[in-house]
Amino acid sequence: DSSVLSTVMSFHQDRGGPRGGMPPGQHGSAQNYRPANLRPPPPQPPKEEEELLKPAWIRCTHAESYYSNDPMDQVGDSTVVGTSKLRDLYERFEEELGRRQERAKEARPKWEPPKTKLDEDPGDSSSDSECESDGEGSTCSSSSDSEVFDVIAEIKRKKAHPDRLHEELWYNDPGQMNDGPLCKCSAKARRTGIRHSIYPGEEPVKQCRPMNNNAGKLFHYRITVSPPTNFLTDRPTVIEYDDHEYLFEGFSLFSHTPLTNIPLCRVIRFNIDYTIHFIEEMTPENYCVRGLELFAAYLFQDILELYDWNLTGPDCDGEPSGCQRFHFMPRFVRFLPDGGKEVLSMHQVLLYLLRSSKPLVPEEEIADMLQWEELEWQKYAEECKGMIVTNPGMKPSSVRIDQLDREQFNPDVITFPIIVHFGIRPAQLSYAGDPQYQKLWKSYVKLRHLLANSPKVKQIDKQKLTQREEALQKIRQKNTMRREVTVELSSQGFWKTGIRSDVCQHAMMLPVLTHHIRYHQCLMHLDKLIGYVFKERCLLQLAMTHPSHHLNFGMNPDHARNSLSNCGIRQPKYGDRKVHHMYMRKKGINTLINIMSRLGQDDPSPSRINHNERLEFLGDAVVEFLTSVHLYYLFPSLEEGGLATYRTAIVQNQHLAMLAKKLELDRFMLYAHGPDLCRESDLRHAMANCFEALIGAVYLEGGLDEARQLFGRLLFNSEDLREVWLNYPPHPLQVQEPQTDRQLIETSPVLQKLTSFEDSIGVLFTHVRLLARAFTLRTVGFNHLTLGHNQRMEFLGDSIMQLVATEYLFIHFPDHHEGHLTLLRSSLVNNRTQAKVAEELGMQEFAITNDKTKRPVALRTKTLADLLESFIAALYIDKDLEFVHTFMNVCFFPRLKEFILNQDWNDPKSQLQQCCLTLRTEGKEPDIPLYKTLQTVGPSHARTYTVAVYFKGERIGCGKGPSIQQAEMGAAMDALDKYNFPQMAHQKRFIERKYRQELKEMRRERERQEKETDEADEARK
Repeated sequence: DSSVLSTVMSFHQDRGGPRGGMPPGQHGSAQNYRPANLRPPPPQPPKEEEELLKPAWIRCTHAESYYSNDPMDQVGDSTVVGTSKLRDLYERFEEELGRRQERAKEARPKWEPPKTKLDEDPGDSSSDSECESDGEGSTCSSSSDSEVFDVIAEIKRKKAHPDRLHEELWYNDPGQMNDGPLCKCSAKARRTGIRHSIYPGEEPVKQCRPMNNNAGKLFHYRITVSPPTNFLTDRPTVIEYDDHEYLFEGFSLFSHTPLTNIPLCRVIRFNIDYTIHFIEEMTPENYCVRGLELFAAYLFQDILELYDWNLTGPDCDGEPSGCQRFHFMPRFVRFLPDGGKEVLSMHQVLLYLLRSSKPLVPEEEIADMLQWEELEWQKYAEECKGMIVTNPGMKPSSVRIDQLDREQFNPDVITFPIIVHFGIRPAQLSYAGDPQYQKLWKSYVKLRHLLANSPKVKQIDKQKLTQREEALQKIRQKNTMRREVTVELSSQGFWKTGIRSDVCQHAMMLPVLTHHIRYHQCLMHLDKLIGYVFKERCLLQLAMTHPSHHLNFGMNPDHARNSLSNCGIRQPKYGDRKVHHMYMRKKGINTLINIMSRLGQDDPSPSRINHNERLEFLGDAVVEFLTSVHLYYLFPSLEEGGLATYRTAIVQNQHLAMLAKKLELDRFMLYAHGPDLCRESDLRHAMANCFEALIGAVYLEGGLDEARQLFGRLLFNSEDLREVWLNYPPHPLQVQEPQTDRQLIETSPVLQKLTSFEDSIGVLFTHVRLLARAFTLRTVGFNHLTLGHNQRMEFLGDSIMQLVATEYLFIHFPDHHEGHLTLLRSSLVNNRTQAKVAEELGMQEFAITNDKTKRPVALRTKTLADLLESFIAALYIDKDLEFVHTFMNVCFFPRLKEFILNQDWNDPKSQLQQCCLTLRTEGKEPDIPLYKTLQTVGPSHARTYTVAVYFKGERIGCGKGPSIQQAEMGAAMDALDKYNFPQMAHQKRFIERKYRQELKEMRRERERQEKETDEADEARK
């Protein structure tokens, strides 16, 4: 280790590393440190997407006297203005289709639903006062069984609606999910938060001119989805015009602001990871804003019932909130011979919808249709297949036709043909949401796991497992519990729309996209509050994303799922269901073993864990490092205990939540619109975590100096205090000799001895007295050479090692969650590993003690570990953080492979407890290992403890050590070796299968080292 370290560190120093005597706060190299050499490269788009991202040349079909592009007719910044003919078309469309739903609802008798607890206003005074309370108060109403509502009663109320189209078809109501209100927050809580569609920094948008295309103020983007699975259908919506067919390919988006610095939008739907692209293209000119709004109201409100999709923002004090932020135009295109596209003008789309709007089965023609030849009827039924039809005023109003049957059961009565629709029952109403099924499923999984870990499985337990499996299957097959349902509806009252399910598939992606764009635009407001502009915008979003947040269906997921079931494609192709939890699941012993068996990546890829826990892990180390460094320099006479007390006060969650409040992070955080963070204490804890994640993101992209500046600005409002905090003085040893103190080596035997250590590691200290201080044990009194012992340096060195190890693990182990990274870090930064490295480098030979005999002293493990931490601090103070990185790259990080292959990432006591828990008996309290001290021998300063460990009343291991803790560790290790734990056997088999070759090489290397050690001992004898 020592020779390799010498070579690497010498090379690093030869590259021109800082040699001056100023501390990091002065020469600036450490504060400007960027972890760029370890950061993963940004992901590159696949080759197939490159063609997709190329803007296409487009033109519009003829204006046909509906539009005028005469410059004399234009108003403002438009290029096209609608004529009186277009105005007449809009009025006709609004009268025939736009108001049809409203007229149908008005014609029906008003329904007064039965009252439930939900009808109590959650924003009343009592709820509001609760919300404003401190401490354990809540920001929104609780979701406990007694305090909120009866879900079953609410579902029954919705089922009882007299306008329901069918009992198995679920419908959307504004502000409602399938089992109750979407928002149960108090009046105070509703005034803020992304979950309430309130995006910080958004201003009302000036209204567009309705009869213009507003081309000068709108930015046009083509929206496309990749991969095209479930979006390219064999029966697309087609409009015939001018002897050509125009196929639907998606939507155009018109935005009031340019979509710059906004990353691609990713969505998981149908178990497939989709990317929504928005590509800037030439604007198709032949449209007017009013036509887009009429179409949007018809499709998104009347057909798809997306009532909670708000594109304007909340009304402010009753004032209108301006124009919609986005307008959408359906793209019906034909490909031109020269590679371009011709887009159908918007008025032709409206004319097509008006032409298509006719009864599915006209009452006056029903008798004739029943007499059609079978071939003719099949042709008509086939044309209708996949079409969306609507029954105005019903709930839901629209549905997809999967079959159209004209079979007559009573020859005396003519009945309308039957619409057959194959739908999906909402999860809350199927076996997936059934409490009995959920309880049975949990008990089944638990018993299966227990039997898998049991040394001997009894026949009665096997029968129990089979019985539960059969009971689950029975519930799944019940007609009232099945997810798939077949709905039969009379075609009477249904109208054709001309729209097919492909339009709905694309439309249902738009709510997620608009949220994504608006959120990233509001993050630019957060940039100003932080004082740093992120280049990787996804990194900032990741820092703001709480683990509870999932947004694959928009702000009201039930609305999206219902509309997709009613109007989306019938049989979507599904991907691997593991895509939801492949990178997110972290619970369970088998998941732990699987993840902790993965080796670090030399060429790391970005992590696929899409919440902020990993960044929080990094940010926590950065905050602790910054606090430790500044306290160390600002209080040079304060001992380790005082420094630790101050640091605890600064880095505790309560204080970090206050700093997060200064940045208004609660307005930008993404978390589930549910009970997760209702309590004020939970929200504050999440805000503290979010703040740490933000600091980690700033450190990762902007470097240490940006993180340091941000932390300093938030800690102190006073400019003077901030200056003191940021511009700390050098170390006292550096103040005495500002340039270098190496001239003192000639007169000091202690410093002369340390030069041989410098030679062995390849680092020449500018202030060698810093190295001497690091090696001065606390038993040594004050002296003028080192100005004290190494206890304060231990405090600093520990934080430095935590940061360097954290950063390395964060980048090279992208599949590990926060808890897994913590386990790996604890295997690196602990007394045992540190002492081993110190011993290999021969640090014990250079320790400065008060022993006058100068005999070699055998240092305890803790003392050796402290020596190493102090050395790390001295290396940082004299050089910079890159030197510490190089040192740990050579001496620490290569050991990770051995720790992982030997499964040494967990201490023996924790490992034994895990193994014992896997052997618990169902329905009983789990047995845990119990430790008993059997014997204590020796004087008080050198005692030896003997400890035994018992499991289920049986002694399974015994150990000895100089402390009770070490003796317990020895007993646990003995138990793991001797007792037959199925979990340990499984763990060993798993590693053996996965790393057979690596384990062989590691064993050969260990045998070689042992042989060399034996030969060296023989030679010495």
